[in-house]
Amino acid sequence: MIAENIHSVETRIQAACDRAGRSRSDVTLICVTKTMPVEDLQEAYDAGQRSFGENRVQEINDKFPQLPSDIQWHMIGHLQRNKVKYLMDKAVMIHSVDSASLAAAISKEAVKAGRVMDILLEVNAAGEESKFGLGYGDVLPLVKEISTLPGIHICGLMTVAPYTDDPETNRIFFKKLRELSVDIDRQSIDNVSMNILSMGMTGDFEVAIEEGATHIRVGTAIFGKRNYAI
Repeated sequence: MIAENIHSVETRIQAACDRAGRSRSDVTLICVTKTMPVEDLQEAYDAGQRSFGENRVQEINDKFPQLPSDIQWHMIGHLQRNKVKYLMDKAVMIHSVDSASLAAAISKEAVKAGRVMDILLEVNAAGEESKFGLGYGDVLPLVKEISTLPGIHICGLMTVAPYTDDPETNRIFFKKLRELSVDIDRQSIDNVSMNILSMGMTGDFEVAIEEGATHIRVGTAIFGKRNYAI
């Protein structure tokens, strides 16, 4: 079933790329695996998937040693500073940086680990009180503030758009995020690239692709409803 679901998602990705005049290779599918058992992740891996996203550090720690080593783990959930060190030998990217203090903690641990961590700045695109992320006006000042930190590379922006039954209502947020990334890129700040736009989930990833998403985060359409009781 998971393999069939992935095939269905891939068909939808290709169609969205075709509509936008983009290459399928421009879009990375991140399988959102929070609360899912290792067996389901292995099935997705066997179906060809290599990019997995987790919302909690503990789940990455638990699943990492049980699965193939060529999986690329993305930290996509809110991250506490005291948990950063556990990601240094596991995550390829942290999508959810929303403060200078978190960036500094990542920098410190990355330097200790002898690596450079790719990070994205999380933008609260719709200004929802229930969600983390920066306001649009706070992004560029934070970029400038943390761009000189060692051990990190700012690669782009991420957002979690509002849940909606009509994905078209989120187009405006995806478009604004893309426009913000272009504005920041024009600043030509050292150690900053705006190559990545992590936006779009099960309910709206096609619209996100049409508006320039490079990374989409899809869970429910692949694995089904999550069990939040565990």
